Parts: sequence; structure tokens; C-alpha cells
Amino acid sequence: MSQLIDDIDQRTRLVGQNRMELLLFHLGSKQTFGINVFKVREVIARPILRQLPGAASIVCGVATIRKQTVAIIDLARAIGFPSQTELATAQDAKVIVTEFNRSVQGFWVSGVERIVNVTWEKVKPPPRGTGHESYLVAVTDVDGHWVEIIDVERVFAQINPAKAGISKEIQRRAQGKYGAKRVLVVDDSVVARKQIERSLTDMGFEVETRPDGRAAFEYLKELVDSGDETAAAFSLIISDIEMPRMDGYTLTRSIREHEKLRTLKIVLHSSLSGQFNADLVRSAGANAFLAKFDPDELANTVLKHVSDD
Repeated sequence: MSQLIDDIDQRTRLVGQNRMELLLFHLGSKQTFGINVFKVREVIARPILRQLPGAASIVCGVATIRKQTVAIIDLARAIGFPSQTELATAQDAKVIVTEFNRSVQGFWVSGVERIVNVTWEKVKPPPRGTGHESYLVAVTDVDGHWVEIIDVERVFAQINPAKAGISKEIQRRAQGKYGAKRVLVVDDSVVARKQIERSLTDMGFEVETRPDGRAAFEYLKELVDSGDETAAAFSLIISDIEMPRMDGYTLTRSIREHEKLRTLKIVLHSSLSGQFNADLVRSAGANAFLAKFDPDELANTVLKHVSDD
């Protein structure tokens, strides 16, 4: 299984081309789930678990992985499925070790299938009525089979909630200065959108949100095509990088290529830190890259670029 992940560094060439790779896995049923490969460090056989007193109910224990203590999350239970960790004798059980939001954690799954290459254009927002759609960030079709992409950041927030908001000091610095300024926030994760919107609102900004790059770009084009100057009035666009239909890099390039939008300031952010993200941000034409999510870092980045107006 490690061979699936060995060449992950080479896979960065897909980023910025509106493409991604999914690691497919199962949670005790025929339904196939997916996670962005760039969030995955490795896939390991079920490890020896140690109990963690006082841990959240979805944490089935901690394991030592490469000399690091890692919380192992029962992913099935976290999204409302029957627990899979009780099937301790299952030979196919695996732990997907992930790194995002500046943290390493493992997700216990009943089995791992393979890695597939998909275009973001074929990745769609989750349909309503699935019963657990609150934990789906997107869906796609792979070889005629429905794949549900789990919002692992939302799952992780159950055991490690984000900081409540920006510091009082930054609120004082921003107080009364930005009430007339508007920011467009683009992110497919409901949790991330709310976190960013709350921070910006606390700073006094007017905030609008869109769930993916295409929705944001179409909105901006509609404004300028109708003669509305509202698009130009946005002081900043803050966009996630990995999103269905159109990723943040493609959104940035599309804005830069549009005669009436090209001067908009753009900050791209991602749960996936790394030099390749920063390099691609520069090549795409964004003004800055931010590894999410720290409210004060976000606030300081916003203040820096809006103050340049």
C-alpha cells in the first residue's frame, strides 16, 4: 500500500491544472469514499491503539507512528455510520494517516482501494438528502461509481475546534476602519467559510461567500457584465485552493485574464501547507498564500493587503 503514496511529491504537477487525485476507501459498505491525496501522508495496517482518557467519542485511541503520537479517528462513526474499529479482526482495515490544518491525524477505515485522477470540473457539490451530507464536501463519478468526498476538516474540528476568533488587539486595530470595505470568501467547506466570515466580520468588513471557484467567477462576471461596479469594490478575495468545479489557482488565473477584474487582490489559502503551494500561488498571480487556519494570521494578512489600497 505504501507504493500508492511513494510518488506523492511528483503529483504536485496536477495542482494548478484544475485536477486532483483521490484516494478511494470504504467504511464497511459498498459505498466508495474519497480523500484528496495531498492530505495523505501514508496508509498503514491497523496499528496497536492506546486508549486516551477523556477523548471525544470518535477517537478510538492513539498510536505511535514514526515516533509521533497520533490520534486515530473512527471515520465511520464520525459521519454517522456504524463504527468500524469494533471489527478488530478485519484483515483489510487500514489507517489513513493525514496531515492538514497543521496537524497529523489518522482515520480508521475498513479498506483502501486505489488512487484515481479526476478533474475538479467533474467534482460536484454534495446532493441533499444523503443523511450525512453535512460531512460531504463534494461528490464525483469514477468508472460509473458514485464517490463521496468527505470533509475531513469538519470531522477533525470535532476533536480540535478552531480558535474562537481574532484577538482583541487586532479587533482594536481594525475597529472603525473597514466598515465600507467588502471581501469575497470562496471555500467549499462550510466550516472554513464560517470561520473566515466570523473573523472578517469581527474586523468590521462586509463579507460575501461562494462555495467554489466557478460560482465566484460567474458572480464577478455577472456584476461587471451588467455594468455593476460592485465587483471592483471588493477590497480582497480570499479563496481556498482545493474546490469542486474550479480550484483556487484556476479562479485566480481567470480573474487575472479578465480585463475588468484583473486588478482584484487575491489571497489563496489551503489546509495543505508546503512550498509547492506558495510557488503555485505566485505563478497563478495571487497576492499571498496562507496556510489555514489561524484567525490572527488571517487577520494580519487581510490588514496588510487591504491597507495597501
